[in-house]
Amino acid sequence: MVKVVFLCGGIGKRMHPITTDKFLLNFLGKTLLENQIELAQKAGFNDFVMVSNKRSIETIKGICKNVDANIEFAIQKEAKGMADALISARELLIDDEIIIVKPNDVVNISAYKNILKEAKNKDYDSYVLGYVVDEYFPGGYLSVDKNDEINGVVEKPGKGNEPSNIVNLVIHLHRKTKDLFKYMENTERDRDDIYEYSMDKMMKDGFKFKAVRYTGFWVAIQYPWHIFKVMNHFLDSIEQKISPTAKIHKTAIIEGNVIIDDNVRIFENAVVKGPTYIGKNCIIGNNALVRSSNIAANCVVGFSTEVKSSYICENCWLHMNYIGDSIIDSRCSFGSGSITANLRFDEENVKVNVEGQKINSGTNKLGVIMGKDCGIGINANIMPGIKVGPNSIIGAGVTLMEDLKPNKIALLVDNSYCIKDNKCTPDIKKREEMRKKLK
Repeated sequence: MVKVVFLCGGIGKRMHPITTDKFLLNFLGKTLLENQIELAQKAGFNDFVMVSNKRSIETIKGICKNVDANIEFAIQKEAKGMADALISARELLIDDEIIIVKPNDVVNISAYKNILKEAKNKDYDSYVLGYVVDEYFPGGYLSVDKNDEINGVVEKPGKGNEPSNIVNLVIHLHRKTKDLFKYMENTERDRDDIYEYSMDKMMKDGFKFKAVRYTGFWVAIQYPWHIFKVMNHFLDSIEQKISPTAKIHKTAIIEGNVIIDDNVRIFENAVVKGPTYIGKNCIIGNNALVRSSNIAANCVVGFSTEVKSSYICENCWLHMNYIGDSIIDSRCSFGSGSITANLRFDEENVKVNVEGQKINSGTNKLGVIMGKDCGIGINANIMPGIKVGPNSIIGAGVTLMEDLKPNKIALLVDNSYCIKDNKCTPDIKKREEMRKKLK
């Protein structure tokens, strides 16, 4: 038996202010984890082990109740790397061949098919998916011979020092699972790279590892703006599908590949252009324009609002806004006339502050990155690439030009703004009652 091990532990510090675990991000009405399980099933797998932290394990179990597969669960007590995660699930894995997967790495089905095709060759103990790159990628590289047999793994070698053009992508098939665990359990390191170090030592001790080349789609979600690449990957795969329970006014325009889920209401003169997903119970108001976006369930896109190329999570409210190239987490509300700017005057790539460093997002179109439970007042403006922490408020008329930390409020005072602690807690139930009254 081959078991697919999804490593759902770890902490995505670089994703701030998005606090949702990356594998729980929602695309096309399903969590990324669900999409990943479906992909593995299409490749022929039906036995899974989910390794998670304590915080997420019950959520994962709830998701897996709806999956027709054999699924077992293990808890990683602390975020101590891949080896610790696997050892946490030792008793569920030790007697089987395993495929190790990071669900935050999004690939297409050919990744699994390439591994399975190569694994028919019984000459190797392990098979490691290797992504073929044209330029330097700051990750682990595989050192290989002319037959793609791996003789080492080199972490972030630096540009010009790469041992090959093959990056280590974590879809790994191990046949000799007991030996892998023996190496991991007998290795002590100050760093959390025991898994990689153990593989490297196994290679030097004569175990045979084969690199499986892969050139298909791949995104590793490391920073918030990587969500866009995954969103577009899923959106590009859809065809037009409109739920029979959706209510769409005859003057509304639905154009292109659009999924409109159950109980969606689209009002007069609204326009929805594909590729776009509109989640369950959403309302698209009069004269609204939604294009190239993923809008999760229970959102209200109100009168004369434009949402362009954005990722909007559950229960968000918009009214007479422009939301461009933005990532907005759950339960956020935008007052009338507030705008997210998404393009610099010089049209250079937008840089984002990540743990005290300015990181190039790789795109010149990037709006706001906003955490959960935020409120934006009327006629407020947010400059490109600004991050707004969870449970924060941007007051009326403010033009926010710097990141706003969690639990803060920015208020306009004498043509500038000041930052205070946010002591406001909106009643989410009242907002839901308002949404249900919209007809």
